[in-house]
Amino acid sequence: MDEALRTRLFRLGQRIAEREAPQVEALAQARVRAQELHRAVAAGLKSFCDALQASGDGGLKQLADIELGAPRLDQKHVRAIEFELRRGRVCAIVTVKSRAEVALVGPFRSGKAEGPCKRFPFAAKAEIETALADFLEAFLEEAMTP
Repeated sequence: MDEALRTRLFRLGQRIAEREAPQVEALAQARVRAQELHRAVAAGLKSFCDALQASGDGGLKQLADIELGAPRLDQKHVRAIEFELRRGRVCAIVTVKSRAEVALVGPFRSGKAEGPCKRFPFAAKAEIETALADFLEAFLEEAMTP
């Protein structure tokens, strides 16, 4: 049985590898775009944290405890790269799909339905930049709400 199972799963792996081979370049481009967006988000969050720390109140530094996950293969789609922002139960996800699309999901509370989701083609750089700023602001407002 072990040999039959291994053989069957090996064949499945071959079929999936063959199916996904044409997507390798597009997924690599999605990864590059996700890394660019990740750097932009990290810089934005640093500015936010700097403003909190500049207030002089040591207690406000704790509010800056925002987790920014590394870009990784999307948990729902094998043809996308995602990274997550989280503070407590408040989450937001940036998904970059191999079909040259960026999706901004949330903010939402973990354990609740995701959404709302806004989608943009890669070529809409100015729209993505504006939407990303709005997205981060909404996330931080939600994450900082008492």
